[in-house]
Amino acid sequence: MSQHTSSTIIVVLLTLLVAIGPVSTDLYLPSLPSIGEAFGTSVSQAQLTLSSFIGGFALGTLIYGPVSDRVGRRPALLGGMIVFTLASLACAYATSIEQLIVLRFVEAVGGCAGAVLSRAVVRDLFAREDAARIMSYMAGAMALAPALAPILGGWIHLAFGWRGQFFALAIFGAMLATATALLLSETNKHLSPAATNPTRLIQNVGRLLRHRTFLGYAATTGLSYGGLFSFISGGAFVLIGVLGVAPENFGFLFMFVSAGFMSGALIGGRLTKRQGILRMMTAGVWIGVSAGCIGLILALMSVTHLAAVIAPVSMVFFSCALVFPNATAGALGPFPDMAGTASGLVSFIQMGTGAIVGAIVGVLFNGTTVPLFAVIVGSTAAATMVFYGIVLRAEKATA
Repeated sequence: MSQHTSSTIIVVLLTLLVAIGPVSTDLYLPSLPSIGEAFGTSVSQAQLTLSSFIGGFALGTLIYGPVSDRVGRRPALLGGMIVFTLASLACAYATSIEQLIVLRFVEAVGGCAGAVLSRAVVRDLFAREDAARIMSYMAGAMALAPALAPILGGWIHLAFGWRGQFFALAIFGAMLATATALLLSETNKHLSPAATNPTRLIQNVGRLLRHRTFLGYAATTGLSYGGLFSFISGGAFVLIGVLGVAPENFGFLFMFVSAGFMSGALIGGRLTKRQGILRMMTAGVWIGVSAGCIGLILALMSVTHLAAVIAPVSMVFFSCALVFPNATAGALGPFPDMAGTASGLVSFIQMGTGAIVGAIVGVLFNGTTVPLFAVIVGSTAAATMVFYGIVLRAEKATA
């Protein structure tokens, strides 16, 4: 880090870099129905632009850690931001839905560098206590970005249409690439030429996948994320297409849902130390599946008031805030020697599950709220079964 670059400026830059994922997924949500109309395609194909992004992001989580260990954080970050910027610009000029789906995947592989490597830079630069404090700021950005991005996206859509969203992302990426080039010097002082050795990577991943406790925690957080991502993927079609919400107002409703996650994160942060990981996760999975069932019952009864969608989904988001951090801590706990690889694999499983579930929501969409809540119930119920069937059994066996 440059002598003349203050820690505050670096922290702001890293916070913006870590927010690139939720900004890229949530900014254009108000435009999803219009994208489908513009290309004359189905809801499921339009939603694939979101699922392909999550798939690309999942792939990137496995790539950037080892690459930055070998060549350094700065070149890996710069490369990722350049790819993100160029792909975002290309998205704005897409002439078919197929092009947009592929370009969104490429955009995500580039953008993932910001989310993955910003945390690595924090570990490089700051002592443990300071790193924990800074990570909490980043978590706040991750929670705040989904609340604000759809509101901004609604205004952009109103002024410039759906292509304007991708011009905005390209500008965001160019600003982050420029700031990284000017402000951030190399922070990895222990470059490892063997970090990308395929044999070592395969051995580490194999060890993780054979570990029952790791798999249980990772699957629980992945399936819980599927419940949350069901709404991220299908919410615009339900609220705008089914309930008649104006695109520019979608973001304000999404803010209520995001508030559920922020509330869960705040409560979970205060209670976890006293209650423990397993109790918090137990509460989380049951709140999630219960909220999904309430939403599904209301949908089957043809109750289509906004509150019948927003209230249950907000509780699903609340439940995920109790599950995610605790499941991640449980998954990484047994692997202090390869926490980076384990963290990347958890993210890959989480994002991959989200991409699959998002695609299912699009395929099942029938102009009602039923498919959305049916998928939420399926995903959260599966998370609950995995938690009880694998995680609790594995923890009891090692107690």
